[in-house]
Amino acid sequence: MSSTLALLDRDHLKSMTGGDTSLALEVIDIFREQTGLWMRLMDPKAEPKQWADAAHTLKGACLSLGALRLASYCELAEKAGRSETPPSVTAAAVLLGDVRDCLSATMEEVAKAAHELAGKGALRAS
Repeated sequence: MSSTLALLDRDHLKSMTGGDTSLALEVIDIFREQTGLWMRLMDPKAEPKQWADAAHTLKGACLSLGALRLASYCELAEKAGRSETPPSVTAAAVLLGDVRDCLSATMEEVAKAAHELAGKGALRAS
């Protein structure tokens, strides 16, 4: 996975919210709330379709927010879960573990962005 993809592309977030700080904070809050649900559904012991669907949903939210690196990991998980030969539980655990690790880093970056937005009232370029 390329670490050159942004954890959070603040310019993208600014563009998607029209520079509206309140809206950006609302989008961030919704993202924070929903990630817990999506991650609970990404259980490697569950049916691959379940975690592939959750990865797809999280990918869409990431793309709208600008969490490009996490979206890329989600896409890999989605494709694996939808393949004709889904990965073993062990391979799925590794794949979904990568999603979780990237989510953790992304959430730290999202928290920084929310702090910047709340304190300064404007988005900075990433």
